[in-house]
Amino acid sequence: MSLLSLKCASLSFHPYNSTSDNNFPFPPHSIPLSTIKYSPLSQKYSRDGNWVSLRTRFRAKSDADSNQQFSQENLAPATADGSSSSSTTTSFLSFLCPLLKLFSGGDPSRERNYALEAATSSLSTFTRLPWGSRSLLQSLDKSETTSNSSELLQLFEFEACPFCRRVREALTELDLSAEVYPCPKGSIRHREMVRKFGGKEQFPFLIDPNTGISMYESGDIVKYLFLEYGRGRSPSMGLLESTLFTGWMPTILRAGRGMTKWERARLDPPSEKLELFSYENNQYARLVREALCELELPYILQNVGAGSQRTNLLLEVSGSQEVPFLVDPNTGAQIGDYKNILAYLFNTYSAAAT
Repeated sequence: MSLLSLKCASLSFHPYNSTSDNNFPFPPHSIPLSTIKYSPLSQKYSRDGNWVSLRTRFRAKSDADSNQQFSQENLAPATADGSSSSSTTTSFLSFLCPLLKLFSGGDPSRERNYALEAATSSLSTFTRLPWGSRSLLQSLDKSETTSNSSELLQLFEFEACPFCRRVREALTELDLSAEVYPCPKGSIRHREMVRKFGGKEQFPFLIDPNTGISMYESGDIVKYLFLEYGRGRSPSMGLLESTLFTGWMPTILRAGRGMTKWERARLDPPSEKLELFSYENNQYARLVREALCELELPYILQNVGAGSQRTNLLLEVSGSQEVPFLVDPNTGAQIGDYKNILAYLFNTYSAAAT
């Protein structure tokens, strides 16, 4: 059990499932809808029978008619109202990826121009203000919020995706922790898991073991999270909308960092998930999340936006309220400075280090 798992029982934060990523215990087939009992919220998210709800284990069913009810984002640009535009054979991100790599500085493990890195990440933060910086539940009584779920949410995403960013912002605003499974281009593990559990390779993909819900579509995921964990309050104004400036600009400014798997990343996952104290719109935490994605390292995301219930836990563990802060239970490392975190990750989790 990790250091943080031992210290946070008072916050009702529960340790992750230590099951290996390669043996994720999900059923290999869909369960007939007629045999499933739904919670009231589950019924709101099964309009076409696309999601199968089961209190123990669950998976999404990919039906031919599912795309008629929910437009497939497929990493295509979003329209002004937050819905996805019609998907094409090659998505916008797939087209953008090789172009951005020309400006990304190449090998992410090389010595970096940190002044430039911090500047472009700070501009990305500016384009996403005010989303993903603070907990919206800080004004509610602790007993009135359902944010302390019994099991961690499981999010399959990749850092550079604007739709995934929207979901991570919602997690920050709802003060939710999650198991994050990065799915960069070239992924050897997690993209296959999404195809197996959900039926198609599309991101973001959320699994909620507390309600038996699994779903695609960032807009639907955000609405679900606010209904289930935000006492029914509406998502922040503008969170569901995406324009070139507010949606895609961070991806462009960061030149596609957090999009593609590093070619020298370790093939086998660590035995235990890393733990990262972060909040979505922090310019330095963004650089660390990009590295975790490029290394395809699964981790527990501990959101500590302004007003978070985990601020005292971060202070206890690190002696500071500064993010990012990384804990690696595999080596015992605890690192607070983002430059040191980046150096540690690429040195420890390269193929040459095994």
